[in-house]
Amino acid sequence: MEIRAAVVREKGGIFNIETVELEDPKYGEVLVKVVAAGVCHTDEHARNGVYQALPYPAVLGHEGAGIIEKVGEGVTNFKVGDQVVLSYPSCGKCENCLQGRPTQCENLGALYFSGCMEDGTTRFYQNGKPLYALFNQGSFATHCVINERSLVKINKNLDLKIMGPLGCGFQTGAGSVLNVLKPEPASSIIIFGAGSVGLAAVMAAKLVNCDPIIAVDVIDARLQTALEVGATHTVNSARTDDLLASLRDIVGGRGVDYVFDNTAAEACIKTGLLLMHRGSVGANVGGGKSVTLDPWTKYMTGGKTWCAVTEGNSVSPVFIPRLVKMFELGRFPIDKLITFFPFDQINEAFEANLTGAAIKPILLMP
Repeated sequence: MEIRAAVVREKGGIFNIETVELEDPKYGEVLVKVVAAGVCHTDEHARNGVYQALPYPAVLGHEGAGIIEKVGEGVTNFKVGDQVVLSYPSCGKCENCLQGRPTQCENLGALYFSGCMEDGTTRFYQNGKPLYALFNQGSFATHCVINERSLVKINKNLDLKIMGPLGCGFQTGAGSVLNVLKPEPASSIIIFGAGSVGLAAVMAAKLVNCDPIIAVDVIDARLQTALEVGATHTVNSARTDDLLASLRDIVGGRGVDYVFDNTAAEACIKTGLLLMHRGSVGANVGGGKSVTLDPWTKYMTGGKTWCAVTEGNSVSPVFIPRLVKMFELGRFPIDKLITFFPFDQINEAFEANLTGAAIKPILLMP
């Protein structure tokens, strides 16, 4: 079938909305009419060639939400007309998947960044040549084909337009706090980076009654939003001469119980490690930068734990409905983070994401 998709043809290229061909779903796959798709920094990294395995031309987008229009052979859990959030892929066959840890799928790299489905082919084509899809999804399009393992069904009374980022960014931030750090009530937490992932972490920390909840960023508007969704304190790291001292004034002499980093910035990671007390836990979801801890013992002593997290260690069909319930109860206000853009303003949406003018841009399909 002919559809419209935003195609990026080369490293660092702009998006062009073009007519492309989309094949029917194969075994275990469904065809989704995309209603909306979130813009994530992962898409920006993919456009700029950070993930070297991803070929061009490509259809990016991995935070889609839509309505199922067709199901392939073997699909048992979904039907035409279901409203769904599109999440990350997993093979469902490796030991980690079988043990209920799909975010540690042993085939994750290929599924995320090869541009192809599990059978080694693509579903997007143009003039007989393949177009490659990010995350086995490619939701910067009016339609896409996706494996049913990546889908989460949501109730039809929910506003589908704001649900897409639950598939990646929002569940990454919230899951890192709730599934990995697991803070106790009244424990202290510092969150470096107050974009959409960091603010989801702020909201999750508020859900479990952390105090203080400290958000660190360089953009005042983001920090103001952090206060609105649950932060007790904020620090603009670009406006302080001594970030470590500023944070120590808030957490006190013992140090901080939990640290969540979404920046991968060496200064933030080192500051967080220095503030962690014996036995405290830190988590990081940012990537692509080098951090040198020298001497090692200055930063990692006394039983501290620092771990890398993917997708919030979330099992999407279990975790996303819980976040949706919290949203319905008014306790996970993701709608405060969202700015809508028409699909044909995709380049403007990416620019707003980069500058911080929008915390979570969402593209609305025609």
